[in-house]
Amino acid sequence: MLVIHPKDKTTAMLSALYDGLEAQVVIDDRSKRAIGHLLHHVPPQERVMLLGHGSEKGLFFRKDDSKDEFDKTIVDHTHRFYLQRHRGNIVAVWCHADQFARAEGLHGLFTGMIISELSEALRYNIETTQEELDRENVKLAHRLRSLLDEDILLSEIPERMLAMDDVHSPLTTFNYHNFYYL
Repeated sequence: MLVIHPKDKTTAMLSALYDGLEAQVVIDDRSKRAIGHLLHHVPPQERVMLLGHGSEKGLFFRKDDSKDEFDKTIVDHTHRFYLQRHRGNIVAVWCHADQFARAEGLHGLFTGMIISELSEALRYNIETTQEELDRENVKLAHRLRSLLDEDILLSEIPERMLAMDDVHSPLTTFNYHNFYYL
């Protein structure tokens, strides 16, 4: 399995999705060409995980996670061909990954907007605290990992995630409703 998860303190909880698994994990800065090379050499039947911050344009990278801005897109349209080869065996957790997948014709498990920072909660008018964000997003990541470990079909995960929300706060309701199988 190839995991691309640019290092960032606000998405560090997503490491629960691959900790302890046999995986090639990319957390550092790589050129788009180097990412393309990695994706090219991952067998099509092997899972690819793309985790972190992003938009409908792709997965972001930032050198300094104490700043709000991102330095570049590390996975984007240029990687479409390599990602399409995985035919439904992609797990992408970043804001608006579903829009990226639709635009690029990708299949797998993708998230819409996932609130991982207070600034995002404010932007979407979701009442929460830093403590709730930290606690509930760790739980969300561990729950997703448990479903992946159980080999639950990716197509069933959005419904299963909804059923796992035991808090039903504005934050958890928002985040748990933003898993899509495409």
